[in-house]
Amino acid sequence: MNLFYLSTSPVKVGGRILTPDWLPCTSSQGKSIPDSLSDALKAISVSTELTDEELKSHLDIVLTALLEKKKDAAVETVRSGILPTLAQTLRSKSNLSCQVALVVAEMAREAAVREPCIQAGLVKVLVPHLKSNDQEMLLNTGRAIGRICFDNSYQQEQLVQSGVIPRLVSIMKEYPENDPLVNVCLLALCNLVDLDSAREALTELDVADVLITQLKRAPDAERRHVILEILGSLGESDTLKLQFAESGVPEALSEMIQGLQGGSDPHDLCSIKIASNLIVSLLLGGVFLCAYLSDESMQKCFGDGTGLVYQDVLSWLQSSNTQLQLSGALAIANFARNDSNCVKMLDLGVVPHILTLLEQHVDEGDVSVQHAGLSALRNLAIPATNKVRMLEDGVTERIKSLLRSDMPPVQFKLLGTLRMMVDGQEEAALVLGRDAVLLARIMEWCEAKDHAGVRGEASRLLAALIRHSRNPEVVRAVARADGVRHLICMATSEHVIMQNEALVALAIASAIDIESMKDPVREAELLHMLKKMLEDHTGAVEVKFSALGLICSLANSSAMKDELNTINMRESLIKLTDHSSEKLASQASSILTLLGDAS
Repeated sequence: MNLFYLSTSPVKVGGRILTPDWLPCTSSQGKSIPDSLSDALKAISVSTELTDEELKSHLDIVLTALLEKKKDAAVETVRSGILPTLAQTLRSKSNLSCQVALVVAEMAREAAVREPCIQAGLVKVLVPHLKSNDQEMLLNTGRAIGRICFDNSYQQEQLVQSGVIPRLVSIMKEYPENDPLVNVCLLALCNLVDLDSAREALTELDVADVLITQLKRAPDAERRHVILEILGSLGESDTLKLQFAESGVPEALSEMIQGLQGGSDPHDLCSIKIASNLIVSLLLGGVFLCAYLSDESMQKCFGDGTGLVYQDVLSWLQSSNTQLQLSGALAIANFARNDSNCVKMLDLGVVPHILTLLEQHVDEGDVSVQHAGLSALRNLAIPATNKVRMLEDGVTERIKSLLRSDMPPVQFKLLGTLRMMVDGQEEAALVLGRDAVLLARIMEWCEAKDHAGVRGEASRLLAALIRHSRNPEVVRAVARADGVRHLICMATSEHVIMQNEALVALAIASAIDIESMKDPVREAELLHMLKKMLEDHTGAVEVKFSALGLICSLANSSAMKDELNTINMRESLIKLTDHSSEKLASQASSILTLLGDAS
């Protein structure tokens, strides 16, 4: 949102439109203007020597007409020419300023009068009154400014530049229990926080403490939603995100969620959704402050596994509320951004909760929850010690139930999780590499035409099974499943890391069982492909080196050696012997020797 509309605008918060009873009218209604209003307007406009008492009596008539929404009262008031008089009264800070501010606020309900009010300088003379010590004056001033500046980005920016942000925060500090006035300030912030200048101004203030105070005393869902909307928008700022995390915003949100759980009120459920999403966002950290947040604020929430936020997040995994399940899994994935947290969470038994959650959503479950749960497992499996323990606990067997999923996001994350589980784990790679059902599903996903990510992850898992098992049974199982051609295709990927993984896997497979590799190699014309890789002047050195490793493995077979000589691979190798990379040049020379030419 980008509207500065102090407690009067139809603000959209959490999917709802807030519509207080004092919203601006968009159409005229009611009776015709009474003669008394015309007389009052005329008296104000033509006289320059009215006493305060006389002016007040005329303003009472105008205000009554406006409050009763008499037809065209606001437009007629502007046409009467009294705006300069109103501006002068506000400028002089007379005893009638409060009443004048109320007249302006009621008049500015009508969209047609807002621009004339701006041109008459009413906004400029109203702003200083935000420094008043009179709460009624503050309320009327806030409403007047908000209505005049509704849907006017230029005026909103000018308001920020005039210093209204610090004053709004100060008012909430000074009068925290004046609900109408607090609403004015909260809705003002809600409509200003998308402005960069407003966010910058708020970085210098302890707005988090003020918002937490109001969140805890919020009398209804509408107040909660406004505060959550402000927190969510400001949380997009790295600096404010850090301030929020250190000021206890995650704890306050978690406490609010705890108090709302178990109910079925749609407004409460909406609050839970917004708040849990915000906690996940705050745990994730900012683009520039991520490391600091991870070391400081996130650890405060984690509390070595005893923190309030972490404990609540753990309970979300076991909740019947799908939104909390999703946020819980995402939060665990964020907590699992360093090894010590991962190890501690495993010690505390988080994995069974995630597995149970995933199994609840296998058939026609929530795709987002499955994706988030797998993300959490993948992050938890990064430390080598965790991999061993998770494998011993049967994690791979339990998550294989997701193989039947038809949802690409779940397929993608499942493949990545399995690849992480076998990384450096020979036994796990051997077990999965001999699993015919798994291999058959991987082959299907290697040909996923509509999802390049799934296709890429399937090929990478295939390569990982060979690289980490280094086992003849796995090589033969992959070959029988027609997986070698997918590895050869992967070797031509535009991504260097995928090229290397494929070339290394092919080299290992060729060294272990060349007989299983011959036919797929010939059918795919792999040797010609390798020759092109070596001769590609723009190719990465590491890719050329991996290609040489594969050529070396193939050259150990007499039949493949003959074929390498037939395509004149030696010519390509000779050129590499003068390469600037000594390692690459040396490897090329060694293979030349192997091929029977030491030149």
